[in-house]
Amino acid sequence: MKFRLPCLLLLICFSTALFAQNLVSSTLLGAKTKAQLTTQFSLPIIQYGVKYYRVTYATTDVQGMPDTASGLIVIPDNFTKVYPRLVYQHGTSSSKLDVPSYNVTQDGEGSIGLLCGGLGYVALLPDYLGLGVSDGFHPYVHAASEASAAVDLLRALPEFNAQFGSHTSEQLFMTGYSQGGHASMALQREIETNLAGEFSVTAAAHNSGPYSISGVMRNLILSDQVYFYPGYLPNTILSYQTVYGNLFTQITEAFKEPYASKIEQFFNGSLNLGQLNIQLISLLTTNEGESRPFRMLQPAMVQAVLSDPDHPFNIALRDNDVYAWAPEAPTRIFYCTADDQVPYQNSVVALDSLLAYGAVDVAATDVNSTADHGGCVTPALINTVLFFLGFQQIGTFVSTGDLAVQPLEMQPNPANSTLTLRHLPGEGRVTVIDLGGRLRLDSPVAGSDHKMNVAGLENGMYIVRYLSEGKVWQGKLAVQR
Repeated sequence: MKFRLPCLLLLICFSTALFAQNLVSSTLLGAKTKAQLTTQFSLPIIQYGVKYYRVTYATTDVQGMPDTASGLIVIPDNFTKVYPRLVYQHGTSSSKLDVPSYNVTQDGEGSIGLLCGGLGYVALLPDYLGLGVSDGFHPYVHAASEASAAVDLLRALPEFNAQFGSHTSEQLFMTGYSQGGHASMALQREIETNLAGEFSVTAAAHNSGPYSISGVMRNLILSDQVYFYPGYLPNTILSYQTVYGNLFTQITEAFKEPYASKIEQFFNGSLNLGQLNIQLISLLTTNEGESRPFRMLQPAMVQAVLSDPDHPFNIALRDNDVYAWAPEAPTRIFYCTADDQVPYQNSVVALDSLLAYGAVDVAATDVNSTADHGGCVTPALINTVLFFLGFQQIGTFVSTGDLAVQPLEMQPNPANSTLTLRHLPGEGRVTVIDLGGRLRLDSPVAGSDHKMNVAGLENGMYIVRYLSEGKVWQGKLAVQR
């Protein structure tokens, strides 16, 4: 016993220290009132003002090494409520700081986080690896790191809540647009297939994303079509070279001159993606007559990719398709058939695959048949908001600071699967809150003895509160299996 107890205490302290390191820093960027948000978004359904913060948090890079990433967290300004969490994944960034936590302007995607906060969500918008404060080249449309950056931001949220007084429930929504649609589908797949014991998805909406990297997007590039976003091609190839390391040994093996030199400048950081795209369009128009990204590729590379299904490039593309699974949570895919950047067939292929894998509550909808990629943002976002509202629950957080708190009789304690609250005075409500401030259970109470199912709670300590007629009974519960 003398040996085990100190070891146990050391283990607990070590685990607590690791948890505390999830959140590295947080900086208040600003605040907006309900009236300001109503004017900004022209929406009468805004319910709250918001505060918004740039946070940095611990994560890992594509090689599994420690990294620090950044993101935006937006919280409603009414701290008496318990809000659902909503993860929004952003679209392709034109530069390293063209990300939510550095662009909360009227036209920046960070503003979508403000909208979500005003609608009653605690919104989390990761900047992704290689963008914001994160080092290295951004792993563009790389499903695993898109998911991990969001998961680690979620893991940093409890400490953020403890610092700033916000309260979140177990409800978890996720959405994203363009690259963010790909990222949000990757996140939902990761949580539902590998992290079901840690998170539970309430509902998801993926918007205009390139879900079919190895099919629809590959066919677009290899078809030699006119396409005015040629920068996406080298961005993807350089991304997968960074992650997998086996696509080529030098850039000129994949791209011809004069394109290779510009792409090298982009890879080294001398050009951002927006600048690269403009210069590639100019070069393609001068040398090929039109902007046909296929013409930038070396013929030997194209032939190898076309003839060998197991060429490293084809393997990398397949590894980043995100539709070969069956979502458990209600899932929607919103798209526009006139999309000029991400062909709508991505959504059709994804829907067919998700259904084939056994998904039950999933559907895809063309929200505007004439809108291009930029024009599709608003209708996709409106449909997402309306879809999520059918599931959203906002609770009331009760602080016991100003109330007389009486002891709560609970049996057994520690509990395994069932907990009984004894000798309650009558009708009321019981809540269970974890040490990160998250509402875990919430149910009405009708009698003097009330049984609760706590089998879904992880091992650890919780605060159990019973409220009735303005009085509070409270106790600490240990869940142990």
